[in-house]
Amino acid sequence: MSPTPPTQIILSTSRANGLVAIPYGEEHRHAARALEEAGFQRLPGGAFAAPLTDAAATRQIASALVHRAYEHGATITTSPRPYLGDFGDALAARLPGTWSARLELYYNPLVQEDLIGPLWDSGDLLQALLHDPVPSGAVLKNGLGTELLLIERPGHSSGYLLGAFATEEYDDNWEEPNTPRSIVLPGEPDLAARAVANTFLPAYSRALHHRRLDTVLRALDRIRSEHETLQAIKESGRYSDGVPLADARMIPEMERTFADYAWLSFRDVLEHAPVLLSRCRPAMTPWPQDAAALDRLRTALADSQETRDEDAVSCSPSTGGREPAAASGSPPCPRSRPGSPAARGSSARPAPLCLADRWRWQRRAPACSPPARPLRPCPGRRRHAADPRRKDPSSVRPLPLRRPSRTRLRCRPHGGGHRAPGRVVPHPRAVRARPGPAERVPDHPTGPGRPAPHPPGRTGPAATRIHRAS
Repeated sequence: MSPTPPTQIILSTSRANGLVAIPYGEEHRHAARALEEAGFQRLPGGAFAAPLTDAAATRQIASALVHRAYEHGATITTSPRPYLGDFGDALAARLPGTWSARLELYYNPLVQEDLIGPLWDSGDLLQALLHDPVPSGAVLKNGLGTELLLIERPGHSSGYLLGAFATEEYDDNWEEPNTPRSIVLPGEPDLAARAVANTFLPAYSRALHHRRLDTVLRALDRIRSEHETLQAIKESGRYSDGVPLADARMIPEMERTFADYAWLSFRDVLEHAPVLLSRCRPAMTPWPQDAAALDRLRTALADSQETRDEDAVSCSPSTGGREPAAASGSPPCPRSRPGSPAARGSSARPAPLCLADRWRWQRRAPACSPPARPLRPCPGRRRHAADPRRKDPSSVRPLPLRRPSRTRLRCRPHGGGHRAPGRVVPHPRAVRARPGPAERVPDHPTGPGRPAPHPPGRTGPAATRIHRAS
């Protein structure tokens, strides 16, 4: 990361708050103290602001800020962009749907490292968080699980970077193959909202769809591999390394172990498969005969959701879950308990059904990916149908398919010194059908500017030799 002053004050302007200041650096507390002594008021998001309504008061606050910053060793930096919180609010108001924006301040350069883990990006936004100081960011949410991060583009006097956080069910986002790329936004909120709605959000939806599909397929592959191993042991009476079983009574214990392992993998299927199935419409794909299989999968997954909810509640923080138990030193939450559905074997869950229909998942889910463009346009996008200057196509009459009166004829020498019609150049506003093959006409004494008579036995424009104008 590039070196930054240990105590820094970043100034920007806001229409609602006036002059906004953000303390930043390893010694950001000194910068905050200087702002308080200069007369700045702290905003709810953590920044400081001073009104710009009175010119005399503004000069007084600016003078006090310079002196207090010098006393505390703070460096004052002015931003060429407006306040990031205002731009985030304006962008959220123009996106389709219901979006909200919240400003976050990263006072210390080390704090921004906490964003790298949940960030799901493979573009410039990730590189900026890794190598450039990022004093603040705006988090945009739509209430449906989508969270976006907006920051000022480092190294440029204008523009912003926007990327996405991973959803809550994912935590391993480093070098994930389906990771979307962040985009560069202009400084105009209307153009930025159009780029987000028409470019980034569709790409993000497709990437999330493919990631969910890969998660489901990998979980089913793990279950199938362990199930095939268990069946081979039961049929052969030997372990996978060829050692004979000491006692046949060990097989029920293996089945319970497989049930616990299958449940851990099948939780991923229960988490992501319903969303994939909700987008699959048999009539919209080349395989309408798969409708019955998809209905069976939906029913089986719906029946297992209650088991998943019970397992989640039993391992929640309020009931002695895994995370608080590890912090307090108590044993972790057991995944299988006597008499619980997780210990009843694979028959209590629809894992065999999902394994049998895995190939249907693999061929249908890519065809059910989200569309490349949003279904409804972004507010503020210009619609051509509403433009009064644009004519209705049904009211436009086609031009006649005949040579207009202002056709220019050009002659060229043709055999034996005679002059023959050479090239016919149609008027630019004329609409003509594409001419057929050129046909030669006999020599005649007509001069330039006069059309040649049709040869005997031929009538119509096909009798005239037509060339492209040079």
